[in-house]
Amino acid sequence: MAEFSGERVIPGKVDVDLWNEHLSRYLFASRLCRFKKVIDLGCGSGYGSAELAKKAESVVGVDVSEEAVADAKVQYTAANLQFQVASLEALPFADGSFQLGVCFEVIEHLTEYRTLLAEARRVLAPGGQLVISTPNIKFYAESRKLDGPNPFHEHEFSYEEFRAVLSEFFEHQTFFVQNHASGLVFLPLEGAVGTELRLEAGKPDPEEAHFFLAVCAAKPMTGAPSFVYVPTAANVLREREHHIQRLEGELVTKNEWLEASKAEHKTLVDQFRALKLEMEAKNKWALEQNQRVEKAQQAVTRMEGELTAQHEEAAQVVAAYEKRVQEIEAESQRLSDWAKTNEAHLNSQLDEIAAHSRKLDVDLKKAGENLAEYQKKLDEAEALVIERTLWAQSEQKQREEAEGKVAAVEASRWLRMGKAFGLGPKIS
Repeated sequence: MAEFSGERVIPGKVDVDLWNEHLSRYLFASRLCRFKKVIDLGCGSGYGSAELAKKAESVVGVDVSEEAVADAKVQYTAANLQFQVASLEALPFADGSFQLGVCFEVIEHLTEYRTLLAEARRVLAPGGQLVISTPNIKFYAESRKLDGPNPFHEHEFSYEEFRAVLSEFFEHQTFFVQNHASGLVFLPLEGAVGTELRLEAGKPDPEEAHFFLAVCAAKPMTGAPSFVYVPTAANVLREREHHIQRLEGELVTKNEWLEASKAEHKTLVDQFRALKLEMEAKNKWALEQNQRVEKAQQAVTRMEGELTAQHEEAAQVVAAYEKRVQEIEAESQRLSDWAKTNEAHLNSQLDEIAAHSRKLDVDLKKAGENLAEYQKKLDEAEALVIERTLWAQSEQKQREEAEGKVAAVEASRWLRMGKAFGLGPKIS
């Protein structure tokens, strides 16, 4: 059998009051299930479905937990009882399959609880009823203030909210409150014949209720009898005695804690007095320090004034520097533009010089070729001059020889005589 985790009630694993609280809801619903097809929505460990099967035509217990359903199948068997794993938000049954549905302490475990109610309405026949319960959020919060919120609950309801959400899916509802009530039971030891119950009349207050229980239907319903369950295992006085004993034990613990707290308080008072004396000394020291700080602040104020003046002077210097920097930047920009212009002009001149140089190279090459030709002709001319010179020298020599001869002839006495007489040859 599964262990009780706080999410589902396990028979024999919970205290008697909690067990009676859950079982009584199924006993309440069993009055409505005679000869009907019943679905137990969120059947848990199956004990409730088994109780309903004692009077119903058939009961199907549905739960999303495979472990719970498997345990229920082992613990409870009957010809008209079956268990099935399924999501309550998507029931695997045809419309109108059941005449009665029960859903106890389940709606508060779901975020999409409206889907649960819609599915319950769908699988119920037109005249079917849904018996549903949930804890009162006000009572539940008070009962669990020491343990904290139930970690398995997604949404808890007030009475008005519970009524409103049920009205969205069922046109008719009859509300009940479920409370733990104290009573006096007289049981004969022998010869018991019947039971007489006297329930004090009074209108219940839903705001003070422990749990809400509603019988819902799509069609009008008649009758809403009260139901009282007095289990033989319940004994309110005994439970109260046990509770008182637990409280007395807690009181002893708290008294011990109080004595320890008193001793700790005395220690703290002594420590406080020592701290007070120390604090007074520190306050005196702090006062002296404050005076020093005040003087330091005055000096700081004076220095701040001087610093402000220096800042203003520095600002003027910086402004002058910035102006000069701007002028330098402007002059630099002008020189840069001039340099770029000159660079372009020089590049143009260099291109022209390069072109002229290439032309000079061509001319020099051509001049070199002409020079070689001139040199050749000069050599030829020089050879001719030498030849002509030698020839002229030869001619000069011949002439000189001829002139000598002529001079000799002219010097001749005979020639002069013939010339004087008009005789002889003419010499030019």
